[in-house]
Amino acid sequence: MFAPFWAKVAKRVFDDRLSACHIYVTEQCNLNCHYCSEYENSIPHPSFQDLKLWIGKVKTLGCLRINLQGGEPLLHPDIVDIVQFCTDLDLKSSMSTNGFLLNKQLVKDLERAGLGALQISVDRMTPVDATRKALKSILPKLDLLKDSNLRFHISGVLFKESLDEARQVIEYGLSHGISTQARLVHADPNGEFGVESGERETLEALIDHQIREKRRGRNIHTLGPMFDYQKALLNGGSIDWACCAGYKFIFVSAKGKFWLCSTKREPDIDIMEVTPELLKRYDHEKECQKGCGVYCIISESMALNHPLRFGVRLSWDRLKEKAFPARFSDTPN
Repeated sequence: MFAPFWAKVAKRVFDDRLSACHIYVTEQCNLNCHYCSEYENSIPHPSFQDLKLWIGKVKTLGCLRINLQGGEPLLHPDIVDIVQFCTDLDLKSSMSTNGFLLNKQLVKDLERAGLGALQISVDRMTPVDATRKALKSILPKLDLLKDSNLRFHISGVLFKESLDEARQVIEYGLSHGISTQARLVHADPNGEFGVESGERETLEALIDHQIREKRRGRNIHTLGPMFDYQKALLNGGSIDWACCAGYKFIFVSAKGKFWLCSTKREPDIDIMEVTPELLKRYDHEKECQKGCGVYCIISESMALNHPLRFGVRLSWDRLKEKAFPARFSDTPN
């Protein structure tokens, strides 16, 4: 009999095994958002056989959670089988997608295959050149998801050309019972920003808006400690954390290469050659962690660095969310 998933995750806080992995099931994408550096349409999809080898390898290293990403993961012709393979290995799977390729049958197939959660990327209400990821473009897709049992949330990126409509996206999600968030844009692997970030005051106002809504019990997807971190980024402050990338949380490229994260694309060695001893070498703070915008790594690191403090903060946020839901109409009329 399998141990409860939460118990497995808790064990990873205290052992020295891998906890989570992001794997690029493709580099290709059907969009070309200006801030994104994580797509390259000239690179073929990795084969299903190769992906099974890589996923099986991270499982042997102790991985419990796996995020399937790209590019656009729904472009991979075997994406449902990939999800099913993760499920068969008792890996909790999630996926990051722009949602454009979702259809009724695909939603059913992903649900049947055991996909744990979907992150739907939405930056604005209406599309612009910098980002085509607009709410009005995918409303029918959200309806498909709301009629399914798949867990999903909306996640947007805050930068100059999304700021004017970001609050509308947040309010749409919350008022329709969808967990929603909007986070600061982060730099590419060269430390450059593909778009202008926007005025600090406006960015901070949008972060503060989400903090207030979360405190009022609304379903903002961002964890409290991550709001603290984003506020520190904007104001030149600091947060106490030590990066766990390459040790507890790793990335695997669409060519099967082991990366520390999406911006630190090294050591760039074959994932099949990675050993527990190699991973342990990365159990230390990284020079690149100052100003880091890889939020999955930061959140995982904070939880590992200070599990009690992190757990208490999350429990307090969830208590408030459960205590005040009746004060809001989070269900569409």
